[in-house]
Amino acid sequence: MDSIIVSGISKSYGKVKALQDVSFVVEKGEVFGLIGPDGAGKTSMFRILCTLLLPEAGTATVEGFDVVKQMTDIRKRVGYMPGRFSLYQDLTVEENLKFFATLFGTTVDEGYDSIKAIYSQIERFKDRNAGALSGGMKQKLALSCALVHQPSVLFLDEPTTGVDPVSRKEFWDMLSMLKEREITIVAATPYLDEVRRCERVAFLSEGKMMGIGKPEVILERFKDIFVPTPFPSRGERSLNTLHTDDASMSNQSPLPSGGEGGGFAIEVSHLVKAYGDFHAVDDISFTVKKGEIFGFLGANGAGKTTAMHMLAGLNQPTSGTGKVCGFDIRTEHEQIKKHIGYMSQKFSLYEDMTVAENIRLFAGIYGMSNQEIARKTDEVLERLKFTSHKNDLVGSLPLGWKQKLAFSVSIFHEPGVVFLDEPTGGVDPATRRQFWELIYEAASHGITVFVTTHYMDEAEYCDRISIMVDGKISAMGTPEELKQQYGQKDMDGVFTYLARQAKRSEK
Repeated sequence: MDSIIVSGISKSYGKVKALQDVSFVVEKGEVFGLIGPDGAGKTSMFRILCTLLLPEAGTATVEGFDVVKQMTDIRKRVGYMPGRFSLYQDLTVEENLKFFATLFGTTVDEGYDSIKAIYSQIERFKDRNAGALSGGMKQKLALSCALVHQPSVLFLDEPTTGVDPVSRKEFWDMLSMLKEREITIVAATPYLDEVRRCERVAFLSEGKMMGIGKPEVILERFKDIFVPTPFPSRGERSLNTLHTDDASMSNQSPLPSGGEGGGFAIEVSHLVKAYGDFHAVDDISFTVKKGEIFGFLGANGAGKTTAMHMLAGLNQPTSGTGKVCGFDIRTEHEQIKKHIGYMSQKFSLYEDMTVAENIRLFAGIYGMSNQEIARKTDEVLERLKFTSHKNDLVGSLPLGWKQKLAFSVSIFHEPGVVFLDEPTGGVDPATRRQFWELIYEAASHGITVFVTTHYMDEAEYCDRISIMVDGKISAMGTPEELKQQYGQKDMDGVFTYLARQAKRSEK
């Protein structure tokens, strides 16, 4: 039996053709993947199938009901998790669940059995605001809200973006449990391990259907997009000036004395950040060499973003010491801000300004002269192949373009260190690889790259990695050293092994 039938659907936004004559069928109880790069049309398709957007041409039915003529019938039968969740951050866990139950004319008690296996994992935090939850907990709450009215079809638009690998695996295990109840699941995801957990996938690109079939068939057919050529090893790259020594490898490494730290871009000793009795960062020490690509990994809630904020001068430590570019993180945070670059997952670009205007604004903030800004702007635009788009509004750019522009802006003033907080979340593999080419280029010019990521293939690209668990650094070394130490074939195995050693509960 077919649960979803899409026939010749088209949708445009002005001159942009988001969907062009798209057709596919999803069987009842199937786990079906909708994959493709940013801007491919996936979200538009989800919104049409959920009756939140009208198509311009073609037809579509969900559970036998027409998406245009029978909206009410469809809305009773579908659950929808948009990419950034649909939670109300200032409502509690329980209030969010009650709100969504009310929207669908039901109650939590009436739908409890359908969400018990998932909701019971977070129910003890029912009085906590959703905004204070970790990524994994938000994920479980959002899924519970989408299921509370007992839908027969579940639409998931990149539900695991920004969530650590262990939480992602747990989420897909929950989806497998839902499949046993014959719930039809349509999911979009940029993660290849999740693509492989689908029974079939449809690949969209620039609004067109490029192929439908089993994951392994589609991934092989379009491997240039989904499985780009791996990076060369560290030894094969031109960056061969770094030498890992015992001091830089140790979690409790002594700090060198004098000047800018004798070749260290970052020096941290016994750093602590406490909120009452809870130590988000719990006595960490490490050093990072100049020009090094340093991966700072950890599950959601492990403390890595808190640590990064202290190093970037955005938050003050409770105790301990640290230097970034030779400046004290406790007393010279304003100097630190002038000598670093920072890029978060949400970027910092102004969407209603042009590409050139964004570059000029941020360069001016860093005190660069107009002549220098003009010269370097042309260089950056040429390197990014953005010259013909310099007057385009940033809001009109694809996600991958915004990502590369945001990184280029963050290092425009040639900082000593650039902090990248999950900069590639939700981006397709080919675009992520292009982004890492920019990282390699920056490192080759002596910029130290301090990066957090939930993509374990990206962890393999780093010179060294630390992995935080429960606010502490549990492991540190090169990717090869860590894989050998923990007897794992890849960094995903290392991360999963260590993350599952976590003992502290959510606070």
